[in-house]
Amino acid sequence: MDSIDLINPATGGVLRDVPLNGVVETDAAIERAQRAFESWRKIAPGDRARLLRRFAAVVDEHVEELARLEVRNAGHTISNARWEAGNVRDVLDYYAAAPERLAGRQIPVAGGIDLTFHEPLGVVGIIVPWNFPMPIAGWGFAPALAAGNTVVLKPAELTPLTALRLGELALEAGLPEGVFTVLPGRGDVVGQRFVTHPGVRKVCFTGSTRVGKSIMAGCADQVKRVTLELGGKNANIVFADADLERAAASAPGGVFDNAGQDCCARSRLLVQDTVYDRFLALLEPAVKAFRVEDPQLDTAEMGPLISAAHREKVASYTAEGEVAFTGAAPGSDGWWFPPTVLLAHSARDRHWREEVFGPVISVLPFHEEDEAVQLANDTEYGLSGSIWTRDLGRALRVSRGVDTGNLSVNSHSSVRYWTPFGGMKQSGFGRELGPDAVLGFTDVKNVFISTES
Repeated sequence: MDSIDLINPATGGVLRDVPLNGVVETDAAIERAQRAFESWRKIAPGDRARLLRRFAAVVDEHVEELARLEVRNAGHTISNARWEAGNVRDVLDYYAAAPERLAGRQIPVAGGIDLTFHEPLGVVGIIVPWNFPMPIAGWGFAPALAAGNTVVLKPAELTPLTALRLGELALEAGLPEGVFTVLPGRGDVVGQRFVTHPGVRKVCFTGSTRVGKSIMAGCADQVKRVTLELGGKNANIVFADADLERAAASAPGGVFDNAGQDCCARSRLLVQDTVYDRFLALLEPAVKAFRVEDPQLDTAEMGPLISAAHREKVASYTAEGEVAFTGAAPGSDGWWFPPTVLLAHSARDRHWREEVFGPVISVLPFHEEDEAVQLANDTEYGLSGSIWTRDLGRALRVSRGVDTGNLSVNSHSSVRYWTPFGGMKQSGFGRELGPDAVLGFTDVKNVFISTES
């Protein structure tokens, strides 16, 4: 079995090595999950709910441990990592209510009674990215388990440590063997086997649009369910009537959080031309004040990029763009990159069109509301975005006009576990989180009972 050395992105030092599973180990894990499914689906809804609540409680007992692990493995700031571990707990608690509320319907028909049931699918394969290893895992496995499915989860090669620990905590909480399995490995080995193995009935993938298209094509061969959350190139639209001080102060956090390694990052900043110069003057001190430092510090607002190779990719965009100003970053070992603001000269600029996935904002002025909507929609992506205005009518018009799955007005919020999350266009399809996500892990079965003599 091969292995991979895990690197601390803040120091460049080796943390430990992790074995990478192959096809044989993946098939064995899927087969164990298939066997476990037959008993897991039959557990009484109240008992399954209690096990999920117990899992949430055990995660809560280990929030600080999980957070510290994520800081070392992924370079997340400690404040972010604590939120991420807490989000796993909260999502488990939220979906622990689902087993006892997964109700079908009685539909009026002639000559009998018609009933519907939500039946679990079977084994669900979840493929998790490196940028948010803990919460994205929880968004998949919590509703899948609540619906009565079993789960095999493949963490990203670079950031498997918190997923492995969650797998241990699931067993500690009392989930039966085979119900929730964490399987580190390469995407083109373990992830691909989720796609091709007939025992996996659904694949949830978060990652690049390119890989998502390949997974979708593979799943089509078996008419296999798939949920895709893919790339984003999100607009932050600032109108002249907005609270400019607040919009400028919050803009860095909307894109530099997690060092910009976020599909929801508002990396295209559209500013109405009449306040463009003033807004840039307000934005510069906010960018320069953004604290990029050791992610173990409570004061850190941004940590390093995930790897040296990714840092080179991000740098390729800033090298060819016009830099307006930058923030500061440590000059020590590790994959550090300063927060950077680029001026876009047209909507054809590469840094404006492509997902940089780093701490880089591209700024472009617009004149009228219709132009702002057109520029926001001039992208293959449609995941998230923000609108800043004091005009409620404009907020509603622009929200309906922008083709994206999640929008915030006068904020940069994208994710709440009790509301739906997902993309349009090439940002994917299907919805995670919210009250209906659990239904995506079920089949609707219709049963007619004749009452005629």
